[in-house]
Order: sequence, then structure tokens, then C-alpha cells
Amino acid sequence: MRRRIISEVCCVLTLVGLIGVSSGVLSVVADEKKAEQTNFHRDQLVAWCIVPFDAKQRGPEARAIMVRGLGMTRVAYDWRDVHVPTFEDEILQYKKHEIEFFAFWGWHDAFEPLIAKHGIHPQIWIMFGAPQEGTEEEKIKAAAESLLPLVEKTRKYNLKLALYNHGGWSGEPKNMVAVCDYLRKNHKGDHVGIVYNLHHGHEHIADFAEQLALLQPYLLCLNLNGMNDNAQPKILPIGQGQHDVEMIGMIRKSGYTGPIGIIDHREQLDAEESLQQNLTGMKQVLEKIGDKESAQTY
Repeated sequence: MRRRIISEVCCVLTLVGLIGVSSGVLSVVADEKKAEQTNFHRDQLVAWCIVPFDAKQRGPEARAIMVRGLGMTRVAYDWRDVHVPTFEDEILQYKKHEIEFFAFWGWHDAFEPLIAKHGIHPQIWIMFGAPQEGTEEEKIKAAAESLLPLVEKTRKYNLKLALYNHGGWSGEPKNMVAVCDYLRKNHKGDHVGIVYNLHHGHEHIADFAEQLALLQPYLLCLNLNGMNDNAQPKILPIGQGQHDVEMIGMIRKSGYTGPIGIIDHREQLDAEESLQQNLTGMKQVLEKIGDKESAQTY
């Protein structure tokens, strides 16, 4: 009798333990799933084209304060020659205001020593040329090998290299993917990926789901834009385009959990005003597609 009682008690304890373990596993899975859905949260968005396109022409400190004031914590840094002397101050202000130096446009030798000095690891966003001659295979090889110096340099500093679409042959998703594949297979380019910009992709509104599926394994960032047919206008705040709800809904359903960017890119506007228009529109779109959790962060 005593043995049976002990046995039953052990079974109960084991069952309780298993339930606890199972609950823990389910909790972890739920937490992971929840974590994967944060890329549309306000504080995870990347601010893009906010330096030379800012009508107020803010300096590093004012820009950092503006970004934080909008509830954002990541910046992809675009620049012109006039900004080169303030590269280091930009980095310091982002650190001071707890902003991630998420990406750097192109390359500049003056930026190189600052990477190690300040321990930053921004993505490097670069366009590549479109070869004029040869078969498609030869063009892909030529385009890829033209990037080799930067492939090596970014590997040296442990940086991601993101191919940037800007229209034309080199902005076509299939060509960008082919160049990535070539570099990964032939030149240890596992750190090479793609940053895709909707404002340079109006010709793919109709087949966006197909193009997104092609790009997704390579995406390092996806920059959004309000989308009307025929790019009328080309730069439009999120939520004001006729295709925004459908396209952003596709992105959410695709399972893409990587970084999402919003853009200024209108030099006649204060960058704060332009970004706020996008944030307001993003909240509206997220509510329409049923992502209430993300919408509540705006």
C-alpha cells in the first residue's frame, strides 16, 4: 500500500514537472514569437535620408535630439561632402542619445578609422554598376567583382554590405540576388545582402509578393514608402498611397522580421515633419492590417 502511494505521488510530481516544463517551453516559444514581431514597433524603425534632405539642415546634436524626440532609436546615415568633417561628432551624438548608427551610405576613407575607434558596426549601403556588354551571366560576374574591394573591407571590419536598389538593371531584384549569390559562393561574401527601397520599386507593385519572396533571404533592411501607380508622386508618406495597406500587409504576412526603414527624402520639408507623417501613416496602416500590438507603440 505504501509503495503504491509513493508511486502515485511520484507520478503526480512527474506530471506537474512535465506541465511546468511544457509551460516553460510554450512560454519561450510565445516569447520568441512575440520578439519576432517587433520590427514594426516604433523604436525599431530606421530613419533614412534625414541628413542632406532635411530643410532645417540640422547638425549632429540637433538631429540626434530630433530622432529621439520621435521615439526612434536607429539611423541610416546619408551624407554629402559638407558632412565629412562631422562624421565623428555624428557617431558621438548617437552614442550620447542612445541611437544606433545603423547604416552608412556608400564609403568614405574618413569614416574608416572611426569604425574601430568607436566600436560601431553599421551596415554599408552601396549601389553597384550595370555592365553594358556580355551575357547575363557575364554581367552578373562583372558587377559582383567590381564590388570586391568593398566586400573585403567590410569583412575586415565585420560589417554587413547591403546592395542598394536605385532603379535600372542593378536595381532589379533578380540581378541583386544573383550578385549576392555570386559573392557568397565565390568570394566568402556571406555578409553581403540587400537593402530594398519601395520608392525605387514602383515597377514591381503588381508582382510585389513574388519579388519580396525572392529578396527575403537576402534582406538586411526594407525601406517603406507610400505607393501609388507610376510613382505619382515618387516620394509619398506611408498611408497616403493606394497600395500601402496591401503591400505592408504582404510584408507582415511574409514572415520578414528584419529591419524596417522610413524615409524623409523631401528636401523641402523639415525632416521631423516628414518622419512624423510616416509614423502617423504607419500607425493607421498597422491598425488596418490588424497589427494592434505594433500600432500601440506609436
